[in-house]
Amino acid sequence: MGCHHRRDARATETALVRIRRITTADPLYRQECALREEVLLRPLGLDMDRFLREFPGVEDRLEHFVAVIDHSGRERVVGCVALLPQEGGGQGGRLMQMAVDLQRQGEGIGRRLIVAAEVRAFGELGLNRLFCHAPDGAVGFYEKLGWSAEDGAFEEAGIRHRRVSISHEPASEE
Repeated sequence: MGCHHRRDARATETALVRIRRITTADPLYRQECALREEVLLRPLGLDMDRFLREFPGVEDRLEHFVAVIDHSGRERVVGCVALLPQEGGGQGGRLMQMAVDLQRQGEGIGRRLIVAAEVRAFGELGLNRLFCHAPDGAVGFYEKLGWSAEDGAFEEAGIRHRRVSISHEPASEE
């Protein structure tokens, strides 16, 4: 009985997570960068300064999505993903820098971030394809969301990755 109650509490917490699109001028951007450093970059021996140096100009072209909760009267970032429109040729885009707070993983926050980015890319920007480089351990996550993994693994930042993608054909107007 107690376990069932805990699951209900967790579902309520996830429902309280809001997905927002922000710019680098938003006060939440600093929290997004801190989360990216903690979850993605530090384990590789990197930090945001090095990321910005190695990918000059990319940060300003990214559309930033954050998952936020109310915590002690203020918003706290618990997840993020970035969309890079017109990447990979044609009407495509790339998702990058996906991170969810280590204590909040498994709650559906990543799924909600991906859906928000897809809505923006396909519904608002009119893109027809998205891709990202997913670590081997994350490929199944994307496949559950309808993405397809391409054959062939490659190493990026010292970690095995596979390219995953999803296409969207706009409804034809008759």
